[in-house]
Amino acid sequence: MTEEYKKRINAVFEFIDANLDNELSLEKVAQMAYYSPFHFHRIFKMITNETLNQYIIRRKIEKAAALLIHKKELTITEIGHQLGFTSNAVFTRTFKNYYHQNPSDFRKTHPHKFSKISQVDSKNSQQKESYETYICNLINLKNFTTMHAKIEIKEWVTQPYAYVTHIGVKGVEKAFQKIIQWCAPKQILEDHSCKIIRVFHDSFKITAPDKVRMSIGVTLTEKIKTHGDISIAELPKGKYIVGSYELSIEDLEKAWTGLFIWMNENGYKKANYNPFEVYHNDFNKHPEKKAIIDLYIPVE
Repeated sequence: MTEEYKKRINAVFEFIDANLDNELSLEKVAQMAYYSPFHFHRIFKMITNETLNQYIIRRKIEKAAALLIHKKELTITEIGHQLGFTSNAVFTRTFKNYYHQNPSDFRKTHPHKFSKISQVDSKNSQQKESYETYICNLINLKNFTTMHAKIEIKEWVTQPYAYVTHIGVKGVEKAFQKIIQWCAPKQILEDHSCKIIRVFHDSFKITAPDKVRMSIGVTLTEKIKTHGDISIAELPKGKYIVGSYELSIEDLEKAWTGLFIWMNENGYKKANYNPFEVYHNDFNKHPEKKAIIDLYIPVE
């Protein structure tokens, strides 16, 4: 698979993300990527291990799941209509194929990053055990956040970044190595205002780990020309919750979960753009192998 193919598919990912509410035919998306439909279909499946239609439907359903969690004011019918489903029945059936629950049950039962404690029948021992485990996890994550995080609300100005796309959790270290190697001859990281970042286009709450798409990149002081599979995008301006940590890479999941707990308990709502990480050191060179890192959650 050539780097040029991957770069064009990067643009396709961005195009689909921006147009999930619109009709996305194979012909239209292939034209945007400057390929014939046949050639594009083959390349897209090689990179994503999904057909274009499978990818688009999955992304629509995952967006619906995110709206069910974060946008309580929207009705299920409104969400289905917004994402282009022809009827509530079609939306419900498609959603259930992915999450094994209909949208209504998903909204009622899906944990909102520990934002609310659900009512449990104490007569049911299994539910009680689940409730107690839930409370224990909640307390542990709150304590972890209190002990390890400095949390602030910051305004971020629009900033360009260069990146490579990585899908899934396996092999992500190679993507970091690639972007660092790309930076080296250009001496980009000699400018200490430029930082290695990881942008999450999917949430592990609603997307299977092997499907989560990430951009591994480096912030830039200005847009530059790139080649191969290195692409350019922008981190949008806006208000962010910023959690600053010094921790082991193994504790990143705890850090993210704890920060989302903080967001919910302090009355913030996630905005409709992507969380990201900013790395301030090479954790392999840290005496305790710890990352000095900021986690950014966009909020309304």
